[in-house]
Amino acid sequence: MDRRTFLAIPALLPVAACSRFPEYNGPEVTRVVVWKNERLMSLFHREEVLESYEIELGFAPEGHKFEYGDGRTPEGEYFIDRRNPNSDFYLSIGISYPNAEDIARAREAGVNPGGDIFIHGTPRPFRNIDDWTVGCIAVRNREMRQIYSMVQNGTPIMIHP
Repeated sequence: MDRRTFLAIPALLPVAACSRFPEYNGPEVTRVVVWKNERLMSLFHREEVLESYEIELGFAPEGHKFEYGDGRTPEGEYFIDRRNPNSDFYLSIGISYPNAEDIARAREAGVNPGGDIFIHGTPRPFRNIDDWTVGCIAVRNREMRQIYSMVQNGTPIMIHP
């Protein structure tokens, strides 16, 4: 190995050791609970709160999401159903809205229930703005890194008014 190669290796180590996704080795997150009125989301292991976060919601947060574009964040029982490491909103994990009940209610009313509801980070233009999403749940980017590593697909999420 020549001197240039030997000197270049230590320069690359900090980049290689840095990960966008922190490793989580703690207790399993068995459910996520959101209280919309309190703007609070907590991650639970059984009955123990592991972490809690302040959140932002859709631009019209009161009430259950009914149709595409209404700006509401859904209420009810769902589960985490997908992950997006390349989200426009830093990182995101998907919520299984709409469920069969949401679809039936929207169909009966002749409207589109919408979809693509996520827990995601907050891009710079939206920092310090209250309830700016189109129905998603937003947290700070550094918190989203933690949530992304802790919450697995299939985890139940309960969203309360």
